[in-house]
Amino acid sequence: MIVSIRSIARATLMAGLLATAACSQGPSEATKRTEFNIGWSIYAGWMPWPYAQQAGIVKKWADKYGLKINIVQVNDYVESVNQYTAGKLDGVTVANMDALTIPAAGGKDTSAIIVGDYSNGNDGILMKGGDLKTIKGQSVNLVELSVSHYLLARGLNSAGLQLKDVKTVNTGDADIVGAFASPDVKVAVAWNPQLNAMKAQPGAKLAFSSADIPGEILDLLCVDTATLKANPNLGKALAGIWYETTALMVRQDAEGKAARAAMAKLAGATPESFDSQLSTTFLYSDPKAAVAATDAPALVTTMTRVRDFSFSKGLFKGATSADAVGMSFPGGKTLGDAQHVTLRFDDSFMKMAADGKL
Repeated sequence: MIVSIRSIARATLMAGLLATAACSQGPSEATKRTEFNIGWSIYAGWMPWPYAQQAGIVKKWADKYGLKINIVQVNDYVESVNQYTAGKLDGVTVANMDALTIPAAGGKDTSAIIVGDYSNGNDGILMKGGDLKTIKGQSVNLVELSVSHYLLARGLNSAGLQLKDVKTVNTGDADIVGAFASPDVKVAVAWNPQLNAMKAQPGAKLAFSSADIPGEILDLLCVDTATLKANPNLGKALAGIWYETTALMVRQDAEGKAARAAMAKLAGATPESFDSQLSTTFLYSDPKAAVAATDAPALVTTMTRVRDFSFSKGLFKGATSADAVGMSFPGGKTLGDAQHVTLRFDDSFMKMAADGKL
């Protein structure tokens, strides 16, 4: 079973957002360098990074551009994002909601240079009897102020309901499987691998999942904008590493199978459980598809929903409007305060990969 630190840490992450934002740094000047540290934590969609390091792919692309790139494992997802926000890492693997609500909301100018995957069923709402049309007035067990909370809001919206129509019960990820086994708990929201375990319980029915909102729960590689501006070859090398590795990862031959098995081992999982996680993860292994997703109007719509939810839950400390945090998108589109953009979706390096220009 994969222990997804990305998911497990969501509760802790959201609980600590306000303190983190208060301590974060603003944009700063960067200098030309040759050595960089990129942080990652265990999650199926992020295992290409440590595998690439193990397989020599990181060194290959770093050498091409005269760089040294250290792929640094951080055992706690929260800590990896905090270290990046504090400037201890030059880049980090992070979910779109968390990139917005921690470094960007705290004033750290951040560029999402690789849109790596989206949850395509890794997160879901489970019910024992009934469906979303009958959920009104019920208690829902979940990790509050997490992506599960966002998913619940989207599921309720699809049924013409709002969060105020249910009562949420804050339940830690370590306790959610046991809680749902209780006859008193009728509705719960969870992520994999917990979700799969809960779906196997008697009477459990998947009422809504991230597959119903494709492309909204995104996983990114983000890099400090000033560092990237001073060192564009870093972006080129990282894109080269990612697409060479994911192209191998999705192959259905012996080499692809061996690569996935190695990634599973790095994640402390069996090949079978790793492949199960990948089956509900839409991986952007094709740079052309990643560019299309990043350039699509749907991304602006998604980030509008994410920021509106985050603001409504008080995750933009001291802000009086959801527009307080500025975001930019390919083609010059901005969302929020265009004079204070701190989250940038940069498709330039993905385009270089798609055009064979790395």
